[in-house]
Amino acid sequence: MSCTSSSASDEDEEGIDSYRKGGYHAVRIGDPFNAGRYIAQRKLGWGQFSTVWLAYDTQSSNYVALKIQKSATQFSQAALHEIEVLSAIADGDPSNTKCVVRLIDHFKHLGPNGQHQCMVLEFLGDSLLRLIRHNHYKGLHLNKVREICKCILIGLDYLHRELGLLHTDLKPENILLFSTIDPAKDPVNSGASPILGRPEINLNGGSTMNIIEKKLKRRAKKAVAKISGRRTTMGGATEKPERNLDGVNVRCKVVDFGNACWAAKPFAEEIQTRQYRAPEVILRSGYSFSVDMWSFACTAFELATGDMLFAPNGSQTFCEDEDHLALMMELLGKMPRKIATGGARSKDLFDRHGDLKRIRRLKYWPMNRLLVDRYKFSEDDAREFSDFLCPLLDFAPEKRPIAQQCLQHPWINCTVSINVDMKNEGVATVEKLEVGVNNLHLKARK
Repeated sequence: MSCTSSSASDEDEEGIDSYRKGGYHAVRIGDPFNAGRYIAQRKLGWGQFSTVWLAYDTQSSNYVALKIQKSATQFSQAALHEIEVLSAIADGDPSNTKCVVRLIDHFKHLGPNGQHQCMVLEFLGDSLLRLIRHNHYKGLHLNKVREICKCILIGLDYLHRELGLLHTDLKPENILLFSTIDPAKDPVNSGASPILGRPEINLNGGSTMNIIEKKLKRRAKKAVAKISGRRTTMGGATEKPERNLDGVNVRCKVVDFGNACWAAKPFAEEIQTRQYRAPEVILRSGYSFSVDMWSFACTAFELATGDMLFAPNGSQTFCEDEDHLALMMELLGKMPRKIATGGARSKDLFDRHGDLKRIRRLKYWPMNRLLVDRYKFSEDDAREFSDFLCPLLDFAPEKRPIAQQCLQHPWINCTVSINVDMKNEGVATVEKLEVGVNNLHLKARK
């Protein structure tokens, strides 16, 4: 979950059955935390371990994100680990310039369901996933993609080279813009006064609608939207156009360090969200900083096209892992035999020759051709972008460029092309025109 996001998740709510001993802490608008320093304003989102609230810091007069962990022991331990990681990140970046979310405070809060570890983080805007959705999955202009990639790489370079930290779950949901896509939704820009106490009790005898009523109302809205969607489809709806994002500030920060680990102390064999998972993690052949670089490449592709680079599906004849590896090889070429057979899970997926056991026919489609044929990139843009991405997707983890090298890559640093006319003794600057991309999705293997 994007723990400092400006807007609540689009997914279903966390469920009232989790508000019990060991579970979530029930929060009402206006509730005070940490001896009254932080006042809850509205809910931002939730995850399996916590809920996140927009809060007003009465000491600094700033809005912050308040993350309240479930109270059971295992959740408290996970929170303490995240606090340790976030504290190291903050200590090493006193100027707050490394494009990584900043921990402001942490404390314990005692409630009816137990004692909850709480983290106070800087308030940020919408996630990159929300930006992709806002743009109707059309893909962003490449200059916007460059800006975003540069921020992510600054964050990864800091985490990897200076701190020795792996994020292990890099994806669009876990990268947040500095500000909201819609300025009106920003608590500062909206001009609304902060809530400094619980709202007065209304005539119905409650200060806020209870959680059950909210859930029923949300379900009703979704049902109406679904029916409306069917009617629109039957009427032959037109495809939504790409939005103009010229006014959107795409500077961003890496967030959500609940699964982060020190390179010297990896704590889990299975890391990363499925679609952004590196091949060495699937094969259980060990991992290091290069897994984050693989996830970064997947994220960059998704920003530029609107589609996930790899969206595997299992079937009755092969598992999701095998399909995932097949999709990788169709794009990148056959995996070297030494790598294919070198992991703890290799025997489940590959034969001794390095061929997949259950998927025998692969349809190869290299990155530069995919970008041109499916996403209508120009030949130049496709070549330059694939030259940047493909080294990051090398099957050999040690061959992938590190974040510091990526920051020096020509694609990252090129925003315009310059033509020099010596006869006229003039310089004509020609901005590269980004070619519109369609919203076709990578087809699942049949």
